[in-house]
Amino acid sequence: MVYCLHRVHLTAESNAYIERYNRTVRYDWLAQYLFDSIEEVQHYATRWLWTYNHERPNMGLGGITPIQKLAIVA
Repeated sequence: MVYCLHRVHLTAESNAYIERYNRTVRYDWLAQYLFDSIEEVQHYATRWLWTYNHERPNMGLGGITPIQKLAIVA
């Protein structure tokens, strides 16, 4: 069960980012596989998210990964 402890006010811009991310997840892997359990989905999602942040270049960030962008601005 999921509980929402704090509701964040979303703007149209932030909602667009969320929807774009959801679309990426759906097309990159979620719709490509049949999973046997929620644990299997969670495991695959964790691996995919690490790859997304550490290895997959993001054209919106100038062709670098999100983790590289974080290192630049930190």
